[in-house]
Amino acid sequence: MLRMTGGREARLHYLAGTFRVLVPGDHVRCAVTGASVPLDRLRYWSVRRQEAYATAEASLRAELQRG
Repeated sequence: MLRMTGGREARLHYLAGTFRVLVPGDHVRCAVTGASVPLDRLRYWSVRRQEAYATAEASLRAELQRG
């Protein structure tokens, strides 16, 4: 389960297999659900769309909806 964070939202540049922090913070928002994803739990993102996802299901939903 993802927890809500009270800290600052990070801004990232997503790369294949990793990401680079552009603006420091402790979490990002899922592009599909809006859930807060702590950086240490971030596992799913799209390099092409530069979006983070909370879960594999959210990632799949984005791919099916946005292509």
